[in-house]
Amino acid sequence: MYIHTHDSGRVLSPYGYKVPTPEMEKFAEEAAVFRNAYCAGPTCSPSRAAMLTGTYPHQTGMLGLAQRGFSMDVSRHLVRYLGENGFDTALCGIQHEAGWYLDRGQATSMIGYQEDLTRSNEGYRQEDLVDWDKENALEACRWLRSRDRDGDRPFFLSYGMYATHRRFPDRRDQDIREDLALPPYPIPDTRETREDFAGYLASVKSADTCFGQVIRCLKAEGFWDDTIVLFTTDHGLASPFSKCTLFDSGIGVALMIHVPGDPAGGRVIDGLVSHVDVFPTLCDLLGLKKPDYLEGVSAAPLLLGETDQVRDDVFAEINFHTSYEPARCVRTGRYKYIRYYDASYLKINRSNIDESLTKDFFMERDLDRQKKAEEALYDLAYDPGERRNLVGDEEYEGVLLDMRRRLEDYQEKTDDPVRNGLMEVKPGWKVNKRECLKASSKNPEDYV
Repeated sequence: MYIHTHDSGRVLSPYGYKVPTPEMEKFAEEAAVFRNAYCAGPTCSPSRAAMLTGTYPHQTGMLGLAQRGFSMDVSRHLVRYLGENGFDTALCGIQHEAGWYLDRGQATSMIGYQEDLTRSNEGYRQEDLVDWDKENALEACRWLRSRDRDGDRPFFLSYGMYATHRRFPDRRDQDIREDLALPPYPIPDTRETREDFAGYLASVKSADTCFGQVIRCLKAEGFWDDTIVLFTTDHGLASPFSKCTLFDSGIGVALMIHVPGDPAGGRVIDGLVSHVDVFPTLCDLLGLKKPDYLEGVSAAPLLLGETDQVRDDVFAEINFHTSYEPARCVRTGRYKYIRYYDASYLKINRSNIDESLTKDFFMERDLDRQKKAEEALYDLAYDPGERRNLVGDEEYEGVLLDMRRRLEDYQEKTDDPVRNGLMEVKPGWKVNKRECLKASSKNPEDYV
């Protein structure tokens, strides 16, 4: 079973944050908690497409958001592979690999799920879509209760939540105090950012309630002891310098996996893993042959306690979110290397930042004057916030050469198109100009 949220990063209590997610904490007692998991593309559709195909966004075709005209090679989708190997497959709630994520029906017609259990979201304001998550949790549980525990085929059920996507709920529980909310790094602690983060807390609290309901249903219906449960999110929080950036606050993700009888249950795993490793890991755990196209490596040896490390580095990319911002990174256990490929525009692509009180805070404080380094190297042991660029520091010259080589190796192996120059915007892609302030601009001149 695959349970997923939107835009949560690792800002959850199993990762040490003071947020209201007690059900996820209970799950962490019976699951492996990966502390160093990273997405392959810190924007919604590319991240999910990469994880669910085991290939990088530029390989599967998902260079930007599905609702903006980008598409993936669905023949490589995990759900099709499992369906071909005897699994019943069903979606309940969000998917973001085909069309607009609030549309129903795309999962079966485009992706290949056999059933779409998703309830209608008509009549919901965006601020209330966490209530739609609750309706879908009920539907997922109904579907589980309808199955013959002993007679049915194995299943793959994807339960996807709108939470913690913006817009956040505008109703606050009494136990969520805006004045005591502390936004996570790299967001400063101000009145505006506290109010904004309180909205995240309300959203994640709702997500946790839904999560707990589905987990309890799995247990009550007798599926827990022979069901792999994967929980993750797509990328970092929808805040400046997080989502749609290659900082750890953008590519770092929660990843928890429950494997029946697995000695890793309740254990924290520090080894590096990428979202592209999920597909081959599931193949190993299920005893299925791995497709030849997979780029990831299996994390099963980590889960089984056979090793502390299965990879030396991870790769991630940005192409399009709302505007074109080609960038690549490679991360090891200690170092991060980031390169931006549009050297003619090294300002912040402001339309790539979701609208929020936190964005307003930065806009009022000269966000338009901030610059990106065309090439950056960070020593994460001493600079976990990735703010001291070491390119040009002679002491790190050898490290810089090594990190450049690692990135080039990924690009050559995966035939990364950015090596051939900047991409042309194709007809049918909705792309904001890089100078645009808001993704939702109604001005035609703000689009390529």
